[in-house]
Amino acid sequence: MSEPKPPTPTPGDTYKGWLFKWTNYIKGYQRRWFVLSNGLLSYYRSQAEMGHTCRGTINLATANIAVEDSCNFVISNGGAQTYHLKASSEVERQRWITALELAKAKAVHMQAESDDSGDECPAAPPSSGQGGGCRNLEIQSTLRTLGSKVEDLNTCNDLIVKHGSALQRSLSELEALRVSGDVGDKMKQVTERATLFRITSNAMINACRDFLSLAQSHSKRWQKALHSERDQRIRLEETLEQLAKQHNHLERAFRGATVLPSSFSNPALGNKGGVPGKGDASDEDDDNEFFDAMEDPAEFITVPADPKYHRRSGSNASGFSCETGMDDQSVNFDELSLASNPESPQTLELEPVRQRRTRIPDKPNYYLNLWSIMKNCIGKELSKIPMPVNFNEPLSMLQRLSEDLEYYELLDKAAKCQSSLEQMCYVAAFTVSSYSTTVHRTGKPFNPLLGETFELDRLKDCGYRSLCEQVSHHPPAAAHHALSEKGWTLRQEITLASKFRGKYLSIMPLGSIQCLFDKSENHYSWKKVTTTVHNIIVGKLWIDQSGEIDVVNHKTGDRCHLKFAPYSYFSRDVPRKVTGVVTDKDGKAHYVLSGTWDEKMEFSRIMQSSKGENGTEGKQRTVYQTLKAKEIWKKNPLPEGAENMYFFSSLALTLNESEEGVAPTDSRRRPDQRMMEDGRWDEANAEKQKLEEKQRIVRREREREAVKAASTPEEADGVETGTEASEVSDETDTEDSPPLTPVASPYGPSHVPFQSAHPDNYQAMWFDKFDDPASGETLHVYKGGYWEAKEQGSWDMCPEIF
Repeated sequence: MSEPKPPTPTPGDTYKGWLFKWTNYIKGYQRRWFVLSNGLLSYYRSQAEMGHTCRGTINLATANIAVEDSCNFVISNGGAQTYHLKASSEVERQRWITALELAKAKAVHMQAESDDSGDECPAAPPSSGQGGGCRNLEIQSTLRTLGSKVEDLNTCNDLIVKHGSALQRSLSELEALRVSGDVGDKMKQVTERATLFRITSNAMINACRDFLSLAQSHSKRWQKALHSERDQRIRLEETLEQLAKQHNHLERAFRGATVLPSSFSNPALGNKGGVPGKGDASDEDDDNEFFDAMEDPAEFITVPADPKYHRRSGSNASGFSCETGMDDQSVNFDELSLASNPESPQTLELEPVRQRRTRIPDKPNYYLNLWSIMKNCIGKELSKIPMPVNFNEPLSMLQRLSEDLEYYELLDKAAKCQSSLEQMCYVAAFTVSSYSTTVHRTGKPFNPLLGETFELDRLKDCGYRSLCEQVSHHPPAAAHHALSEKGWTLRQEITLASKFRGKYLSIMPLGSIQCLFDKSENHYSWKKVTTTVHNIIVGKLWIDQSGEIDVVNHKTGDRCHLKFAPYSYFSRDVPRKVTGVVTDKDGKAHYVLSGTWDEKMEFSRIMQSSKGENGTEGKQRTVYQTLKAKEIWKKNPLPEGAENMYFFSSLALTLNESEEGVAPTDSRRRPDQRMMEDGRWDEANAEKQKLEEKQRIVRREREREAVKAASTPEEADGVETGTEASEVSDETDTEDSPPLTPVASPYGPSHVPFQSAHPDNYQAMWFDKFDDPASGETLHVYKGGYWEAKEQGSWDMCPEIF
């Protein structure tokens, strides 16, 4: 009899999907197709193998399910079989854990019922490679028994038909015979066939009786199992409903909490702080611990370190994994103790945190006729074309720079690190986190006007304040300075260069970013990667980040090399992947970082490194033996309805919120940007053109004064004539114009038409140029005076740019 077909997958009965299964130290984690059905977890190399080849099966009734970290979990049945599995995300891992726990509970329950009913499991162990459990063998045995009974019924049916036909034929012959001596022989033959018919009929009746009895007995057990499954499902639904209510209650309590001491007495918060970290619990089981293997980049691969390193690192007080596991808790307890300490001077000045806005007006769905814009551009200079606000988002480039501070906590933690290598990991994670807000942000920020500023004062609630200023217009350059009470300073000057290549637009940020820590005096610097906007002409816009970043500690010589992998349709890697290695001044690797720039980053400590096999391009890759990866950064979820609010993050929603006391040059006071946020795009376009024309007039006047100051009295009379030509060329100076690139002159490097046509002696209001001796770069550095002017309310020195 053929094997029965597998049951149709139904929710709660069968769960299928892809998981990564640990194979060995050479291949690491390999992708396998897993099927959970009837309390058994089986896996195959692909879905096509399900019909003929099973690579392994484990019975959940006797298995132990353990969770290691956000994506890893282990299934073991006592040593004979152990599966180290890895899901693609934390959500997917939780789905599998829930399905496995339910299937295990069901298998244990069914096995207990089988024992109560007198049905014992076969003593023979399952064959190697198939691994069928007790419950599976019992079902197969029952099906085989029922099948044999059906075969018996079919055989009896065939015999009854055969003997019945023979008996009917004999009776017909008997009637046709005349009274003779042959009657006795025929009667004897009829009697024999009637006897055979009776025996066959009795056998079929007995087989029917046995089949009915067996079906009735198993029907009761299956009916009982069905009722038990329904009861378990009802209980699970009730439990999930209670958990959902508790989650909503805790979320509302968290959002509404403004004073720290009251939350300190909350039992839920106390439990959260008192529960030991997952890393601490997992560090106790050193011999059975497995660790993540990263996807193979071109330069290196990682494998789990030898268990001896795990035991040694467990007692090492300076181990990064142990320190990081308690980092968040220590920060929370420090803040709570500070707020609850009656001797603290800040207790008397404790003020409720300002409630900032969580929504802006929804983005209107205005139709944009691209061809009408192109028609109006015929015969005009490219740089003279004003771009409508339809392509923008209601934030300026200065505000986008300030968004880099959304994950300022990483720098707060870095300031507490004792080791410069550990500090480098946090700084590297901070550089990656600045790109997380760009994944859906296809709108172009407003180009700031010359002298425009933006302040972000979060001193009371976050411990830092930041200031940005547009310090140059050709080329456009913005300077940024942020200072924190936690002991770090961030400063940057960014100039953008762009190249349009038909299908996509490449934006190359020029300039450097620097971070200084007061306690350790470490000085870090790095540059940004290239941003590419795809489908400029046709299709849906999408953004990718690609390139390499070298984060350098100029004091110690430590370095972190980060690689942003460009998206490729044919690549097997995770999209938006980022990998990095932290090395000391001698080039020795200490940490490995991996993750994605739009989701999260993890790091792991390197215990040993060696040269491995050659990669796909013939390069010899380095093999790093690492400890278990720890999460160092994770992206905050977008607010509800973000798709209707330009995909702004929670911080971005507050950047253009009106505030009292800011400078008159602040981006919040920019009228065209405010009109666009309110949905008045036609008015915003008209106001935008007025601001651009005003900026051109101011610039021409400034250039005229610069020429007068540089010329002799005899040449001063010709200044007016000379500047008229400059005004003609300056008509191209729109706010959205691309930066003019100096072209190599045939007359030598000293002849640059761009520089001679636009002399400009503009001096920034709050920043001065500074030659940094550590990095050897020149950038604008905050010179002070802004926050003092804000306290005094004195803004007389600020120009009227709006």
